[in-house]
Parts: sequence; C-alpha cells; structure tokens
Amino acid sequence: MHISTKCSVAIHCLIFIYEYGEKKKVTSELLSLSTGSNSVTIRNILSSLKKDGVISVKFGTGGATLICPPNEITIYRICKAIEPDFISKLIGVHPLPSPLCPIGTNIHNVLDFSYQKIRNDLCESLKNITLEDIISDYHYIQQKKI
Repeated sequence: MHISTKCSVAIHCLIFIYEYGEKKKVTSELLSLSTGSNSVTIRNILSSLKKDGVISVKFGTGGATLICPPNEITIYRICKAIEPDFISKLIGVHPLPSPLCPIGTNIHNVLDFSYQKIRNDLCESLKNITLEDIISDYHYIQQKKI
C-alpha cells in the first residue's frame, strides 16, 4: 500500500519536460532513458497527463510540452491523473473480515472515521505542493552540486 511509482515517474517526466521541452523534442523514448522506465509506461503516463490538460503531445513526430503553469499542477492532480483511485488504494480496509467476528463485522465502520480524516489530510497536503515547488527544489539541489 503506497503511492504508485508511476506518480514519481510522472513528476520526473514533468520536470524534464519543463526543463527541456522548449529546447528539444521530448519523446517517450527520451523520457524512458531519463526515468529508467519502459517507454510504454511513459506513453501511458503522458496520455493520462494530456487527458488531464497538463501537457500537450504532438502526434507523429512526438514531443511533449507543458500547457499548464507549474504552479497549477499539484502532486494531488498528478497522482489523480495517473491513478484515479490512488487514495483508496493507499488507505484501504481489508475486504473480507469475518462476519462471524464482532470486530470483523464492524471494522469497516470503525476505521472509516479515522481513515477519512487521514484521506482528507493527505489530499490537502498533496494539493499544497505544486510542480513549481518541486522544480524549485530541483534547482536548489542542482545549485548545491556546483
């Protein structure tokens, strides 16, 4: 139970597109080399981000560009675009507790109270971190290496 690595690959791709999209044609093959992910996975991620209105992808010759400002792209939006049900996968309840057990018959209702608060808090946190923030962190780390 975790946020899929597809989300971190998507963020990696978006940083790459932001940094190089104006200078060179950013293709799924290039992103595949940068991320270490299969190019089919990259194309699926790009397709999801395109569908959400975050990027534009030129058909045929390829090339992805951001069409949404980085300050409007949150981690929540990225994860939701890549895996729409990521929150329920991240914070779920085991599906088959025993109906013969008093705890088993009530565990879903009991955990719903606490888990919904956790889901809400997590969603708010993910909505407060933007691609602009992450790009800023990337630039800061790059500067420290110099």
